[in-house]
Amino acid sequence: MDAKPNLLYGINDNPPWYLSIPLAFQHYLTMIGAIVSIPFILTPALCMSDEDPNRGLIISTMVFITGIVTYFQATWGVRLPIVQGGTISFLVPTLAILSLPQWKCPPASELNAMNDSERQELWQIRMRELSGAIAASAMVQVIMGYTGLVGKILRFVSPLTIVPTVSLVGLTLFEHAAKTASKQWGIAVGTTAMLTLFSQIMSNVSIPIPVYRKGQGIEFRPFLLFRLFPVLLTILIMWTLCGILTATNVFGEGHPSRTDVRLKVLTNAKWFYVPYPGQFGSPSFTLSGSLGMLAGVLACTVESLSYYPTVSQMSGAQPPPLHAINRGIGTEGLGTVLAGLWGAGNGTNTFGENVGAIGVTKIGSRRVIQWASFIMILQGVIGKFGAIFILIPDSVVGGIFCVMFGMIIAFGLSTLQYIDLRSSRNLYILGLSIFFPMVMCKWIQEHPGAIETGNKTLDSTLTVLLGTTILVGGVLGCLLDNIIPGSPAERGLIEWANQMPLNADYINDGRSTDYDFPYGMNALKKYDTYLNLLTILTVRINFYYLDLKKGEEIITRSKLYRKVWFVDLME
Repeated sequence: MDAKPNLLYGINDNPPWYLSIPLAFQHYLTMIGAIVSIPFILTPALCMSDEDPNRGLIISTMVFITGIVTYFQATWGVRLPIVQGGTISFLVPTLAILSLPQWKCPPASELNAMNDSERQELWQIRMRELSGAIAASAMVQVIMGYTGLVGKILRFVSPLTIVPTVSLVGLTLFEHAAKTASKQWGIAVGTTAMLTLFSQIMSNVSIPIPVYRKGQGIEFRPFLLFRLFPVLLTILIMWTLCGILTATNVFGEGHPSRTDVRLKVLTNAKWFYVPYPGQFGSPSFTLSGSLGMLAGVLACTVESLSYYPTVSQMSGAQPPPLHAINRGIGTEGLGTVLAGLWGAGNGTNTFGENVGAIGVTKIGSRRVIQWASFIMILQGVIGKFGAIFILIPDSVVGGIFCVMFGMIIAFGLSTLQYIDLRSSRNLYILGLSIFFPMVMCKWIQEHPGAIETGNKTLDSTLTVLLGTTILVGGVLGCLLDNIIPGSPAERGLIEWANQMPLNADYINDGRSTDYDFPYGMNALKKYDTYLNLLTILTVRINFYYLDLKKGEEIITRSKLYRKVWFVDLME
C-alpha cells in the first residue's frame, strides 16, 4: 500500500532534517504533558517530600527511557511511528503495592523528625521495590511478544475484557485527581475549562504564522495551534496566572498553588545528569509486587495492540502482520524492563496523544519519530529541564487530571461499539466487571491485613492482586464473556476481528516491506529460503509414510512455507 494522498509524509518517507527536527520537537511537546503528570501521583505514594529535587530526576529518567525505547520500537520493533513512554496504567498496581502495611508512609510527625539521608532511604527503598516488580512483570510481556504468544492469548481477549481493564484505570484514580484539584478549585476548574475550550471548541481555529520561502519571501500560513498543543497551552496560561496571583500575594505564603512553593527543586537540580541502571539502588524482587504489577503490563499490552492498526492506517502502511505485532509487544516489554532497572517507577506504553498528532499533522514518517527519540534522550540528561515541570502548581495538574483520566475511561468505553448493547448478557457482564472491582478492591486496600493465610508472602500477594482493580475487572470480564453463552456477533467478536486482524502474518511476499528490518533483510530471507528447502526435502523423504494432508499440516505448523507451494512442488 502506498502512502495515502492526504499524507504529507508516509511511513517510509524521510523529510529533510530542517523539517524533521521541528516536527520531532512537536511530538516531544505532545508527550511531555502526559509524562510530567505521573510523578504528581507517584512521588507522594513513595513518601517523597514536595521539595525533593529527585522528583525532577524521576521525570528526567522517564523521558530518557522514553527516548531509548521509542527509537528501538520505531527502528527494530513494530516499526510504526509511535512514541513509547510512561503510562498511568501502571499507577493502579503501584498504588495497590504501596498500600501494603510495610510500604505505607509513616505519620507526618515521624517524617518531620527524619534527617535528609533517612528520608532519602525511605523513598528509595520503595522505589527499589517498584523497580523490581516492574522489571520482573515485564518479562512476561517480553516472552509473550518474542515467542509469538500474543496472537494466541488475544483470541480470548474480547471487547468485554478491554472495557473494564482500560476504563478502571481512570475510575480508580479519581480520588487522586480530586485530592490534587482541591488544592485550589478555582484554578483546577479553570484549567479543565480552558483545556476543553482549546481541544474541543477551538480545535479548528488556525493562527496565521509567518513562513519564509526561498525566492518568495515571507508569507503567512494557517497553523492549528490549539489542536496541536492544547495541554501545553493550558498549562502555560494557568501557570502564568498562578504566578501573577503569587506575585500579588493573592495566594498567601505556603499556599499549594503558589509558583514558588517548590522552587528548591529547581535550584538543587543538577544541570547535567545521565540516568543509569540502579541509580536508586539495586531493585528488589518480591512475588507479591511482581504479580501485582503484571496487571499494568497486561493492560498496556491490550491498549498498545488497539493502536497498531490505527497507526498503520494513519501513516499509509500495510496493516501490521502478526510477526510485527509480536515484535512490538516484545520490544514494549523490553522497554518496561529497562524502565524498571533505571528506576523510572513506571513502565512503557504507546502514547495515544502522539497517535492523535499523526492524524492531525498528516506526518506519518518513521524518521520524524526517530528524531524525536534523540530529543527525548537529550532532554533526559538536562536535569534542570526536568525539574522545571515539578514547579507546576498542583491545582493546575488536578485540572489536567480531570480531563486525562476521563479520556482514559472514555477510551475504554469506546470499545463498546463492537458489542450488542441491547443484550442483557453483555450488560450483566459489563456492570459486574466494572462495579465489583471498585467495591472489593477499595475495601482490600483499606483493610490490608484482612487476608490471613498464615503465610506472609501469600498474604501480600493476594492483597495486591485482589486490590488491583484493572486486574480483577479484566479477569472477571474475560472469564464471564468466555463462559456465559453468547453469539459471536452479540459478543462483538466479528467486528473486533476486523479491527485486529491477528491472522495477517504474511512474510517475504512483497506486501510487508513496511515492517522489514532496516538492515540484514537479504540475509534473513536467504536463511529463510534455505529452511524452506530443507523442510520440503524432509517432507519428500517422509512422503511415502504420510499422506498429502498430513504433509500439508507439517508445513503449516512449521510456518516456513505455504501449503500452496508444497502442492505445486508435488505436482
